[in-house]
Amino acid sequence: MTSRLIRGRLLSFKDVPRDIDDTSSYSYEEDGAVLTTDGVIIASGDYASVKQQAPAEAIAIDHRPHLIMPGFIDTHLHFPQMQVIGSYAAALLEWLNTYTFVEEQKFVDPVHAARIATAFFDELVRHGTTSAVAYCSVHKSSAEAFFTESHRRNFRMIAGKVMMDRNAPPALLDTPQSGYDDTKAIIEEWHGKGRQMVAITPRFAITSSPEQLDMAGALMREFPDLHMQTHLSENHAEIEFTKELYPQHHDYVAVYDHYGLLGPKSLFGHSIHLSDREADAMSASGSVAVFCPTSNLFLGSGLFDLKNLDERDDPVRIAIATDIGGGSSYSMLRTLDEGYKILQLQGQRMTPLESFYRITLGNARALSLEDRIGTIEPGREADMVVLNAGATPAMALRMETVTKLSEELFLLQTMGDDRAIVETYIAGEPAKSVL
Repeated sequence: MTSRLIRGRLLSFKDVPRDIDDTSSYSYEEDGAVLTTDGVIIASGDYASVKQQAPAEAIAIDHRPHLIMPGFIDTHLHFPQMQVIGSYAAALLEWLNTYTFVEEQKFVDPVHAARIATAFFDELVRHGTTSAVAYCSVHKSSAEAFFTESHRRNFRMIAGKVMMDRNAPPALLDTPQSGYDDTKAIIEEWHGKGRQMVAITPRFAITSSPEQLDMAGALMREFPDLHMQTHLSENHAEIEFTKELYPQHHDYVAVYDHYGLLGPKSLFGHSIHLSDREADAMSASGSVAVFCPTSNLFLGSGLFDLKNLDERDDPVRIAIATDIGGGSSYSMLRTLDEGYKILQLQGQRMTPLESFYRITLGNARALSLEDRIGTIEPGREADMVVLNAGATPAMALRMETVTKLSEELFLLQTMGDDRAIVETYIAGEPAKSVL
């Protein structure tokens, strides 16, 4: 049994902050501590009281004056696209055909998949991301490589083999039946093994035939506790192509609805150009719209209208993500920074408190995993990040004038990156310092 007494300033959210002064939405300890045992948080709070509960053999780690938070959660990214980041293209469909589909064909090779999996989890650790929802390639071997590495490191991960049977190179196509069979085999082997979770993963309506979307819906009915992930309304050309492929359906959301893919564990990457009817259908089903700021800017896809979705009479559930490799950074801090700018351009604003709520408890709630991750509370899995808002000379200089917690958080999201991550704890184990 391994116990750790981890000391520092603690910040953990209780609910979405109403405004920049909403101190009731979070708990903060100037001199706090987290006691972990075998990957679970046993106690958290002020240092003196938590120390009294620590066994004599507990390993003491002092991170003062740094800030300890729940680990960051990334709700949409592509594991096979590490070597696609920064590829020049005009828009989404050109980018997919010119770079992404070429790169993903390499993942038929288990050796290549294993190499990229190692690099992928290294980058998550460097950037303080402790849980994520990932797309693998169409190859069953890519999912096996992903889960093998994730399980070895004891991450809480959700991932799935992409289902894709048309409008892609032949080497990247499965069939409705093989996509179903391979996904079911991965579920049986990996879902619930340690901290691994499998997502049903049709790439999007353009690359899945009606027969394949029907198979995806069948998997959702067969395994109702699983997540489903796909893409939605990222780009105008994508939307028009979808309408051509599915003329019998009223709109893009209606396609997914017809095949039973909407629901409280359904994650729809991007969701930028939604009509009011589509937003209503998303909210009525409890489906999640995933905001991918760096990707949307990089590919020129559009500006996510958070206020319209969040302030409806029946709000749409929202998550935020990097979308590697359309996204340009593994860092959830950089993601927050670009998200802030997107909202500013539309006359909207996300406070620093709301920003950090969204990448911790907010994303945990979006994944229906708030009982396991997203906070520093007893009983939760001990995934944490330690942050230094003075990590660079420029940040340290700015920190000299910071007087409030909200100012420190805003500095972290505006100027922070992997250098601001002092340590990343995966199930109570320090992971960054041992890379």
